[in-house]
Amino acid sequence: MIDVCYCGNKRIFPGLLLSVMSLAEHTAEPLRVLILSMDLHGQDPAFIPFSKNQMNILNEVLRKKNAQSCAQLLDLTEQYTASLADGKNRKAAIYTPYAMLRLFLDELPGMPDKIIYLDIDTMCVSDIAQLYDIDISACEYAAALDYMGKFWINKHYCNSGVLLLNLQKIRETGLFRKCRELIYSKKMAMPDQSALHRCATSRMELPMRFNEQRTIKPDTVIKHFNKGIKWYLFIPRVYNYKQWQRDKVQNRLKIHDFDDIYAEYDRLAEKYDLNE
Repeated sequence: MIDVCYCGNKRIFPGLLLSVMSLAEHTAEPLRVLILSMDLHGQDPAFIPFSKNQMNILNEVLRKKNAQSCAQLLDLTEQYTASLADGKNRKAAIYTPYAMLRLFLDELPGMPDKIIYLDIDTMCVSDIAQLYDIDISACEYAAALDYMGKFWINKHYCNSGVLLLNLQKIRETGLFRKCRELIYSKKMAMPDQSALHRCATSRMELPMRFNEQRTIKPDTVIKHFNKGIKWYLFIPRVYNYKQWQRDKVQNRLKIHDFDDIYAEYDRLAEKYDLNE
């Protein structure tokens, strides 16, 4: 069984569905997909958990490939409200509060000692077992370098969109507790990612093929649709195309690796109301 975690809210379900579909498409082993969410509709009307209907769709997708696979929704409203809701990063400039929910994995009962965390804007290109099977027994987590952060912030600054977490060691060192305390007390542009960088005592740097933030290559395992820069007449322009923006992925990024998944997504959209 491979354990994989995502965080998010109902509005972002198309991206979650596409990511889980790519995960199931390329992975033969059974998957347990844990979805961390919460209800913050008082802060933003869109900040509500994924629905039962949406979870049923995810389970159908997973069990179609492997009958032992499953998706589970965990509500962390109580944990977030108790420790981070009044903190300095309550209204982060770039990311929603949902990105911080992974930092509670050490406190949740029944969690495995090892788990993969994926941002919703990631797509698997090949078997994720290649990541899960990496030995990280000597460190708290493994992550690939951030494509731009390694130049602008620190040469060892990692992107937190793909993490292989050693929860056993994280509990021992108190890494996530330290991250939560830092996020509560200090305003940061990229709160959880920067907190991990500052508070970690031991991490492994993964090859970029596990978190490819630019062009898909023959050995890419996970494609991350994060921000990038294109140059036009020596002028840098930031782009931020996500996998659910199909036309931009196919026509601007020239990526067609997921066309079969898009076709299956359309069939699901005809069968179900994905927004309910």
